[in-house]
Amino acid sequence: MLSNLPPVAPSARISSIELDETTILRRNDDIEQERRVAVFDLIEDNVFKPLRIWDAGYHGPYAVRLAVHDGRLSMEISDGREGHEGELLETIMLGLGRFRRSIREYFAICESYYQAIRKASAKEIETIDMARRGVHNHAAELLLERLEGKVETDFPTARRLFTLICVLHIKA
Repeated sequence: MLSNLPPVAPSARISSIELDETTILRRNDDIEQERRVAVFDLIEDNVFKPLRIWDAGYHGPYAVRLAVHDGRLSMEISDGREGHEGELLETIMLGLGRFRRSIREYFAICESYYQAIRKASAKEIETIDMARRGVHNHAAELLLERLEGKVETDFPTARRLFTLICVLHIKA
């Protein structure tokens, strides 16, 4: 599959990202805004180098589709070059068991944050936001560990990907 790809200038980045909308039952306005910001920021600035594909000679950019199936994250990586979109290059599966606590904590702290920005003092909002960033940073570090040997990425990209993984976990 990869041997037919023409050589391209290296572009170790995600050019588009899609979430499997069938796994998302509902999103409130706050979560939808988080998703929009994460997608926008991710596309604007990211580092994403799937090692097996890269070593086989395909050097990006990549289109990524995230989905959750049977408690595992499915990261479908396709050709992301303009005019070539869609050719599936690889699917990386990651068990999500180690993320469950971080996802629960992130949802809980986000809910507190959304409530606080509507009625709390600036000091209370700042305290909750610091806790939220701490949970988010820890989860991004965990994602970097889980991607080791599969995908090289940077910390900001891992943070944004974790946000999108959380969005995929929203149930009614």
